[in-house]
Amino acid sequence: MFIVALQFPDELLKDCTKVVRGLREKIGKLKEQAGVGLFVMADSTYGSCCVDEVGASHINADCVIHYGHTCLSPTSTLPAFFVFGKAMIDVSSCASSISNYASNNSKPFLVLFGLEYAHAIPNIREELVAEASTLSGSKAKTVFHFAEVMCPLINPPDCHKDSGGLLRSVGDGKVSDEPGVAARSRHSIGGLSWELPSGQKMEDYLLLWIGSDNSAFANVVLTFNGCEIVRYDANGNCLGTDFSQQRRILKRRYYLVEKAKDANIVGILVGTLGVAGYLNMIHQMKELIAGAGKKVYTLVMGRPNPAKLANFPECDVFIYVSCAQTALLDSKEFYAPVITPFEAMLAFNRGSEWTGAYVMEFRDLINSSPVEVKSYSEEARFSLVQGRYVEDFDLQEKKVEENEGVLALANATEKALQLQDRSSNSLTKGTVQSGADYFATRSYHGLDIHGDNSMPEPYLIGRTGKASGYQHEEGK
Repeated sequence: MFIVALQFPDELLKDCTKVVRGLREKIGKLKEQAGVGLFVMADSTYGSCCVDEVGASHINADCVIHYGHTCLSPTSTLPAFFVFGKAMIDVSSCASSISNYASNNSKPFLVLFGLEYAHAIPNIREELVAEASTLSGSKAKTVFHFAEVMCPLINPPDCHKDSGGLLRSVGDGKVSDEPGVAARSRHSIGGLSWELPSGQKMEDYLLLWIGSDNSAFANVVLTFNGCEIVRYDANGNCLGTDFSQQRRILKRRYYLVEKAKDANIVGILVGTLGVAGYLNMIHQMKELIAGAGKKVYTLVMGRPNPAKLANFPECDVFIYVSCAQTALLDSKEFYAPVITPFEAMLAFNRGSEWTGAYVMEFRDLINSSPVEVKSYSEEARFSLVQGRYVEDFDLQEKKVEENEGVLALANATEKALQLQDRSSNSLTKGTVQSGADYFATRSYHGLDIHGDNSMPEPYLIGRTGKASGYQHEEGK
């Protein structure tokens, strides 16, 4: 039997029965009726925008059909087909608003959109052409470039690539690889791809986003933070130009990078088990952190929340390895900062400087600038958070780590298992370099047996009866 997993987000789960009923009717009309099993998946392990390969593996699914909002991240093991849906939009109002705004702007427009509005983009393009034909002079010369939707069918491991290694797209866009043709720069984000003519860059265009103010739009704002951006709200039928709140996020992210530099213990949060390349990114993060002289732990806990991360108070910072649209977590509610792999590169590579560019997709991070692991320096650095010079690690700790074999393990274990002096309230000194060290410095280690008598104490009988009146209470 061929098993198909149907993945629905929470907001579309109410429609799953209709979809299953319709698919069964279509399958029943096929001439060759091979055995096909349909299973509905809900409450995904991680973000609902990614294919839940973990849930699909529980039923040994052969493929996954993903419904609703998606980041179109490539899968690791299972083929997937994406159904974007068709969100409602007033095409005439959208084209009219864009045309009116474009008449007062001389920059060329690059139109990006939420995948749920991909069905309406050809109609919007026709409306804009009709609007331009009625204008005269420079107003009619506005240039619109439309991004194209990448193929909704993904087959691992050659994710969304054709035989030539180029990204496939749905639409009338063409990729020219003929000799003598000027090279074009290709860009992609959130399931969209486009090309820019030779000699042009993203800052030369005004970005127009058609869709909601969601994680996909935040990804665009942060990735192309140097571009002027306009958003058309399909629900309110209006254009928005003030995105100071989104760009203010960059200031906070820079603060989190500076705070991460002072961390001694780092936790890597596995935010996906299906996006291709996540294991490679985790391994590179481990090498980066170890090269900076810090202790690292890998944590797998599904969707992180403040309660889950509070169980690991020894971690000074967390690195969240996930898809681009779920990578940013509001760290204000967490006890420790949660940063992205790109921010970890800035924090743990001594001498790295933030140029203003921001990379959300960890696969783009690996392809464009592989993680460079540098040997740590013994020189003190100035911490902008603490306002003083700090040393990243103890020289004595460095000597212990350089020992080899059983001696290094014995020394580390002896140091981690130092007991608190029971005759006083003094704690072990030194900078915490591991989870065991952190546990040794805590004032509470659990229940302790006091005294030299190891014999068990006699048990006591508690109260009996109801809380409104126990049997032993007077006046009963």
